[in-house]
Amino acid sequence: MKLVKTKMFKGIIHCETGLHIGGSSDEIEIGGVDMTVIKHPVNGEPYIPGSSLKGKMRSSLERVKGIDNRGEPCGCGLETCMVCRIFGPHRNTRHQLGPTRIIVRDANLNGKSRKEMQKHLQERGIMFFEKKTENIIDRAKGMALHPRTMERVPMDTDFDLEIVLQVYDMDNEAQLVDTVKEGLTWIEKTYLGKGGSRGSGKVTFNDLTLDGQPFSLA
Repeated sequence: MKLVKTKMFKGIIHCETGLHIGGSSDEIEIGGVDMTVIKHPVNGEPYIPGSSLKGKMRSSLERVKGIDNRGEPCGCGLETCMVCRIFGPHRNTRHQLGPTRIIVRDANLNGKSRKEMQKHLQERGIMFFEKKTENIIDRAKGMALHPRTMERVPMDTDFDLEIVLQVYDMDNEAQLVDTVKEGLTWIEKTYLGKGGSRGSGKVTFNDLTLDGQPFSLA
């Protein structure tokens, strides 16, 4: 098989609500945040890992296509399975599909959002993250139990999207492109990150281009 071309998807990931993609804290402070967002280890800026975006695209496509692999990613390796062809057959070393077709870059802060973050840091001395407290309600007593605080990237934050799609001579290019678009569409229809059923993670993909030409998911 021969690599014949690459297709480049670019755009903006716009947060319609607060977004939480979990990170880790080196230190736990009294009264601090229980669940922090993932941040760049040098500059402290939030970002969206390519693995999070890729995993959500894959799981969304598997759901809408009715693929049930008992909680594991699809590994059928069939030539007709676009999920395996694009994302790779999970734990299947005997397939004939060749390399994984998709490369999803980490999505860093867009220039505009970076400037807003730096301005906020200069004026207030803190990052512009928000804290959202969640709890369980004791229905008998009407009391809040086990409160925990989630850190979120605030709404209206933008991240730069970049996805590379590798097309081999054995592929149907249009089918590959349409499947990637479908994956992005289902993220818009559901959510990204954690807490989607509780209001977090609603995103839209704006200013999308494919090889420099504008396109829409609608």
